[in-house]
Amino acid sequence: MAMKILVLGKNGQVGFELQRSMAMLGDVVAVARDRCDLAQPDSVRSVLRAERPDVILNAAAYTAVDKAEQEPDLANLVNGKAAGVLAEEAEAADALLVHYSTDYVFDGTKAGAYREDDEVAPQSAYGLSKLAGEQAIRQACAKHVILRTSWVFGAHGANFLKTALRLARQRDAVKIVADQFGAPTWAALIADVTAHIVARYGREKAGNTEHSPFPYGTYHLAASGETTWHGYAVLVAQLAKRAGVNLRVELDDIQPIATSEYPLPAYRPANSRLNTVKLREAFGLTLPAWQAGVTQVMQLITEQIKAEG
Repeated sequence: MAMKILVLGKNGQVGFELQRSMAMLGDVVAVARDRCDLAQPDSVRSVLRAERPDVILNAAAYTAVDKAEQEPDLANLVNGKAAGVLAEEAEAADALLVHYSTDYVFDGTKAGAYREDDEVAPQSAYGLSKLAGEQAIRQACAKHVILRTSWVFGAHGANFLKTALRLARQRDAVKIVADQFGAPTWAALIADVTAHIVARYGREKAGNTEHSPFPYGTYHLAASGETTWHGYAVLVAQLAKRAGVNLRVELDDIQPIATSEYPLPAYRPANSRLNTVKLREAFGLTLPAWQAGVTQVMQLITEQIKAEG
């Protein structure tokens, strides 16, 4: 019997890709905020009890990092308390809960890449709310997989890649932060890794215990390699020029600046690098370089730009 897979946040970057990656693994039901509003715990419970899924993929979240500084209660309700409700319902239904978290649970001061067991110390309302969600899930649901990721982008939705391209097309000079480090991670990669995890869970649920026991827990998921926001923006501009997109900015005029020169309401971790060894070993995965995902998404976007004239 096919698994029933419930995707929350179907219109987001990851939720959009999950609908594709899950299509061959079971019966997929994808919902948006109009049906399942994480700010309304009763709507969360009603949807889960009505659908009775075998797998819950929570790609819905409050992601307005700066706005969260003015709305910490709402951010915590959506990212923290609602995650706890999902966990309670998943536990009651004996369902697998896959939840997406963030590098913002760390303070960004470590010299190397963060491991799953490193000390958490969020420095923003957003980071605090995401940590609260992680903790609520661990307390309420045994069958969970928490995937911390960073610098998410895709062809669908708003993200830094699209912002960098827009600025390069509109401005003669662009200033981009060059002292924050991480790995831009394609939403499609996150969805494909999730599909790999869910497929293994499905095999075990069906009685195939070749890889038992299933490794529930917290994992870091990011593309391999690292860059800065500035290095990321330069690659975006290079790929756009190579594809024949007209840019106003010259590559030399994409200027590196310090975080202190671009103040924002919410604290940004200087180090968003995530160690992915645990994930790769537990699930037998190889994660591609960040440049590969950026190149593929830029190909899609530049083709669309040229088609539009």
